[in-house]
Amino acid sequence: MYNAYFVPNPATPNECVSFDESKCVGCNHCVETCRCDVLMPNPEKGSPPIVLYPDECWFCGTCVADCPVGGGAITLNHPINQRICWKRKETGEIFRVKYEYMK
Repeated sequence: MYNAYFVPNPATPNECVSFDESKCVGCNHCVETCRCDVLMPNPEKGSPPIVLYPDECWFCGTCVADCPVGGGAITLNHPINQRICWKRKETGEIFRVKYEYMK
């Protein structure tokens, strides 16, 4: 006879979006456009927003698309299981799906 045990998955940190502090001007426009209320305005003026609820992110990309600064101020970090790639057998070349957001 075998015993079965329930073991929950370990909690892992989720970093849904990251901010480049040298480019982000702290306008909090991404906070206003986020559909899931993942972000919170930073109390320090001119600092990037705080990622308050990263596990609630839908990875829709509105924060990245609506950023008035653009140019990599916000990076959307898709979960590993959504990062699609494939490898060509003959050459070993790896292809990845690029996520580009239109303004």
